[in-house]
Amino acid sequence: MATADTLLTAEEFLLLADNGQPMELVKGVPVSMNLPTPRHGEICGQTYYLTRHFLDENPLGRLVTNDSGILTEHDPDTVRGADIAYYSYNRVPRGPLPQGYLHVVPELVFEVRSQTDRWSAIQAKVGEYLAAGVTVVCVLDEPTGEAHVFHADHPPRRYSSDEELTFPDVLPGFRVQVRRFFE
Repeated sequence: MATADTLLTAEEFLLLADNGQPMELVKGVPVSMNLPTPRHGEICGQTYYLTRHFLDENPLGRLVTNDSGILTEHDPDTVRGADIAYYSYNRVPRGPLPQGYLHVVPELVFEVRSQTDRWSAIQAKVGEYLAAGVTVVCVLDEPTGEAHVFHADHPPRRYSSDEELTFPDVLPGFRVQVRRFFE
């Protein structure tokens, strides 16, 4: 395992043998994560479905899921696993994705906050994404059924279950009532 003297790069982290435990790389150090609950997976699946359906009708880009690695910091490297991330075709052209981690960040990241997730940890991850250049981070809060939307240049906004969630700067025309993500 990495120590302060032997921090891993993103490339070295990618080549680690799978030990069956989900991990992220945080400032060069592999950090184990608990497996999410089935409810977390259900919300992620619904989020993917709703967003994918929009993209089928409006081919603007692609989605990745299942904690696909996003390189958020360099020297030392940090690789975070987003629940769902959207990359426009302007940022990542059509066609098969290259092997390894992408050298660009997505425009939109969805994170699902479960009962056991601490807001401080979620907010730190949101800050990392925004500092890396992600345009919008949407935290779907399972305990409350609300959505919290973060941008780098203005205050976060909380959406109740009855409000419509839109991302006009990255997904023009996308409109979904917040409660649908939690169905």
